[in-house]
Amino acid sequence: MDRDSHSEDTLSTMVLENIKNKLIHAFRATGESREEPQDSGSTVRPLSIRSSLQANEELRRAQIDGAITWLRSELLEMRSQDLQLAQTLLGLNTEIQRLRRESFGGVDVEGEDQQ
Repeated sequence: MDRDSHSEDTLSTMVLENIKNKLIHAFRATGESREEPQDSGSTVRPLSIRSSLQANEELRRAQIDGAITWLRSELLEMRSQDLQLAQTLLGLNTEIQRLRRESFGGVDVEGEDQQ
């Protein structure tokens, strides 16, 4: 189970990194397309626009990193809840089987052998 948990961690990390890279690429392409029409003769203006675009890109990256961190924590919480639910269900199943055995006084219940 520990190996499965580790492989799920690796897989979810790879998926999140893929999503992160796609978002960064999409925002970068959007920023580059905005930069192209600004072709005035002034040398000061493109530098300020470029630095503004860089600041916006850094902000977007920070937002993406924050979103990925939030997703990762939500996925870990969901996995924890899944494990707790599985343990609860296994415990309930064990208790049901014990109660069946007690209520029938040790007589095999029809269908119980199939489980």
